[in-house]
Amino acid sequence: MSPDVKKPERCSPVPHQGRGEDQGGMNDCWKRVGLGREKDIKGQSWWLLPGVRGAMEKGGFKSHNPASPQPGVAGQVPRVLSYRTATVWKTLCPFWGEEYQVHLPPTFHAVAFYVMDEDALSRDDVIGKVCLTRDTLAAHPKGVSGWTHLTEVDPDEEVQGEIHLRLAVVSGPGARRLRCSVLEARDLAPKDRNGASDPFVRVRYNGRTQETSIVKKSCYPRWNEAFEFELEEGATGPLCVEAWDWDLVSRNDFLGKVVFNVQGLWAAQEEEGWFRLQPDQSKSRLDEGTLGSLQLEVRLRDETVLPSACYQPLVQLLCQEVKLGAQGPGHLIPLIEETTSTECRQEVATNLLKLFLGQGLAKDFLDLLFQLELGRTNEANTLFRSNSLASKSMESFLKVAGMRYLHGVLGPIIDRVFEEKKYVELDPSKVEVKDVGCSGLHRTQTEAEVLEQSAQTLRSHLAALLSALSRSVRACPAVVRATFRQLFRRVRELFPGAQHENVPFIAVTSFLCLRFLSPAIMAPKLFHLRERHADARTSRTLLLLAKAVQNVGNMDTPASRAKEGWMEPLQPTVRQGVTQLKDFITKLVDIEEKEELDLQRSLSLQTPPVKEGPLFIHRTKGKGPLMSSSFKKLHFCLTTEALSYAKTPSAKKSTLIKLTNIRAAEKVEEKSFSSSHVMQCMNELNQWLSALRKVSINNTGLLGSYHPGVFRGDKWSCCQQKDKTDLGCDKTRSRVTLQEWSDPLDHDLEAQLIYRHLLGAEATLREKHRELRAGLEEGPGGAPEDALAQLLRTLQDLKRAHGSSLAAAPPLEQTRLLELQT
Repeated sequence: MSPDVKKPERCSPVPHQGRGEDQGGMNDCWKRVGLGREKDIKGQSWWLLPGVRGAMEKGGFKSHNPASPQPGVAGQVPRVLSYRTATVWKTLCPFWGEEYQVHLPPTFHAVAFYVMDEDALSRDDVIGKVCLTRDTLAAHPKGVSGWTHLTEVDPDEEVQGEIHLRLAVVSGPGARRLRCSVLEARDLAPKDRNGASDPFVRVRYNGRTQETSIVKKSCYPRWNEAFEFELEEGATGPLCVEAWDWDLVSRNDFLGKVVFNVQGLWAAQEEEGWFRLQPDQSKSRLDEGTLGSLQLEVRLRDETVLPSACYQPLVQLLCQEVKLGAQGPGHLIPLIEETTSTECRQEVATNLLKLFLGQGLAKDFLDLLFQLELGRTNEANTLFRSNSLASKSMESFLKVAGMRYLHGVLGPIIDRVFEEKKYVELDPSKVEVKDVGCSGLHRTQTEAEVLEQSAQTLRSHLAALLSALSRSVRACPAVVRATFRQLFRRVRELFPGAQHENVPFIAVTSFLCLRFLSPAIMAPKLFHLRERHADARTSRTLLLLAKAVQNVGNMDTPASRAKEGWMEPLQPTVRQGVTQLKDFITKLVDIEEKEELDLQRSLSLQTPPVKEGPLFIHRTKGKGPLMSSSFKKLHFCLTTEALSYAKTPSAKKSTLIKLTNIRAAEKVEEKSFSSSHVMQCMNELNQWLSALRKVSINNTGLLGSYHPGVFRGDKWSCCQQKDKTDLGCDKTRSRVTLQEWSDPLDHDLEAQLIYRHLLGAEATLREKHRELRAGLEEGPGGAPEDALAQLLRTLQDLKRAHGSSLAAAPPLEQTRLLELQT
């Protein structure tokens, strides 16, 4: 193969540009992380097919004009899925601190991060991008971490889609000829304002150029045209197939190309398949670093999930260890904690917690960890203050089991803070009177007035939060209450004296207030309480409110008061809050086994929502000149049984589609709005698609392809085909999903992730096993040795099962989990 010609990338059936700055030298930044294919428009539509079918480096943005861009980042795995961070307003050094986990299809090939400048009235500008290929991520199994320079976004490099070609060397009366059959293409980039392209293909070889016909208004064209070129013996020149968007007035837009080495065709004689369109990278670039840098942590994990039966020995062994925990801490869980590094402790804690939550043993698992933590604690002041497995597991538990409860308690207070946008400051050294505005008769407020009004505002918010918390005992999930009951009792048993009266309460608040409520108040976007980050003024209000909640959670100790004396104006409310909080905790942990079982039984009869929110349905009746919109806004609720809707969140819901009838959930063209089961999503498009795909992933008869357009007249609008029964011109993406806190538990995946961690610590576990055996030779008892030996045998069995799965035909599908942090 010629060294300057890359081998075309074959595809399995899978199928922004410019930089701008605002006035003032600043940016309104957001980041889009893209996984596949996504078009950025404010309202997007998707189709249910049922039944029948980070941070930026300082000075990171180059600003030519006195303009003020507000940064954000978007990500894509070009281009199956896309999502965006919140916008950080008016800054050149934004910080996002957002994390995502994405399940990817086997055809995933790259992830791209686009840093955007948000504009309220015009189209968002692309400042630059970072693109990481699958090969790059695979070469760094521990992940790619650090600062990466942004590169310029060139329209000729922003290509997508695939082209179906058949190449053959044919014999003729004279010399041999090279025949190139251009059959079809799919998922081409939409270059025209109508959301489509007018594609044609240009084939170049040995100085000759031939072109196909133009297919109007389609991103899924079919040509079925063939071209022949004279083929000289020993020819080494490449065959170049380029896709273009035809424009009547302006220059044609590049859609991508595929380059073939003719020498390889001589040997193969014929080659056919779908080939990924590649960008044109012949243009010169700006020097690296002129557009700024982006700090990322990205890790790609390929996991082959075996059938459930393979994990049963491991799950049963761990469950047995937890069930025996009431008699005292066993040996396996302490060994897992001992062999878990600080870097991966949160991940291991989350995997274990989800596994035991699915087995109904979350409370028992956490109780075992409480015993381990308390067994090495002598000081009441240091209880659960370290990043131990107990602390990390409890954090994950509250997020998985208590997030809906958190939204009910905190949601109204957070919304009120965002809507009021009041200037709030208690620290005299930070008061900016000019930012407050004027009081009556245009009189500028004094510093004392600002401090007093700020204290009143914070007292009001804190009192409302404590009141909501006090009323929420019955709303708290039974498993959360039972877990706090165990924690409360264990701590009280260890510190029984009157001098330690507050210690059990502080143990509960160390998780409830310090690790759950306060972080959610400071960063509501990260807990899904708001769609966007707060601006600077609102962030300060939230920070001060979170500090007040921490003081209440610390039971208003002298040490907590001494840290920031300027918080003194809140002390009356804090002291009252301590009394309210202790009363709340007393009621919260006062739950007996029978009440716990009754509450769990009643909850099990209710189908919890996987996702809910507003969507728009196309009006099928009543359209006329007086109608302001052809769409009707309804509140939709997705459960593990059905997709239902109502006029308002509290109204009685009507079932729209049973989940067992769903065959695909995909994006469609605007032309499909009038079709049945088409919904328009103004926000969270990918979250809705992801949720629908996850709850229907095990349905029978899932489609492999679909038509993004509509059959109107005598043809499909997307690919212009006239056969109404055509299988579809684009592929479905049922396995491309975002991982969220409300996801249904995947027991097998969690077991696989735990196995992977234990396999990495196998050498350490074997060493521990040898030490235990040496000790057992000197004394009686064999239980510790039995449990660990059984674990090591189970790991070997799973290792052999994975080896067999690789040799199976067909091999088991891999789960690709992409972990992103910005």
